Amino acid sequence: MTYEEIRKHPEVLALLEKGNQNLGVLGFTDHSAAHCALVADRAAYILRRLGYSDHDEELAKIAGFMHDIGNAINRTHHAEIGALLANELLKQTDMPMEDRITVIAAIGNHDESTGGAKDPISAALVLADKTDVRRNRVRTKEKEKFDIHDRVNYAVTGSSLKVELPEHKIALNLQVDESICTMYEYFDIFLGRMMMCRGAAEMLGAKFRLTVNGGKVL
Repeated sequence: MTYEEIRKHPEVLALLEKGNQNLGVLGFTDHSAAHCALVADRAAYILRRLGYSDHDEELAKIAGFMHDIGNAINRTHHAEIGALLANELLKQTDMPMEDRITVIAAIGNHDESTGGAKDPISAALVLADKTDVRRNRVRTKEKEKFDIHDRVNYAVTGSSLKVELPEHKIALNLQVDESICTMYEYFDIFLGRMMMCRGAAEMLGAKFRLTVNGGKVL
C-alpha cells in the first residue's frame, strides 16, 4: 500500500469528506483532504531534511493523509477513533504489520488533548499538522461571524515551515495582522499546540522555533 493509493482510496476520501462536513457544522476551520495532503507533504519534508529514509517519509505521508478520518465519527477523541479506523482499513492491504502499527500510533497521538510524539513518524505528523495555520482554512469570509479560531487563522497573512540545517531547527515563520487578532488571542488558541511542536522537534533531535512578524516568540 503506497501513499498514492491511500490518496485515492474511496473510503479514506469519504471519511475525510464526512469529517470535514461535521466540523463545518461545529464551526471548525477546514479539515479537508486538502489539509491532510498538505500535512502529508510537510511531514515527509521534515523527515527528508533531517536525513530519515524514504520508507519513513512514506509512512509519515500515509499517516498525514489519514490523520483526521476520525472526525467522521466524532470530534472528541478523533485521533484515537481515527487510529482504529485506519487499522481496519490498512489490515485489508498488503502493508506489513509493523508499518501499520507505526501509522496508527502516529494517528492516535496527533491531538494535543491526549497525544504527543512517540517516534519519528508521530513527531513529523504533529509538527506538520499543528503548524498548518493559514488564512484560507477559514470557511466563511463574513468577518462578523468569526469566532476566535477564525480570527486567529484569518489573521495569518503568511506562513512558512523550514527545517534549517546544520542547526537542526524546525522554524515556523508567521506574518500576523494584529488588527484582526491580538497575540494574546493567538497564544490562547495555539500555545498548547506550539509546546507540542517543541516536544516533537526534540523527539527528532531538533529545536522548534516560532517567529511572528520577524520576532522570535518561542
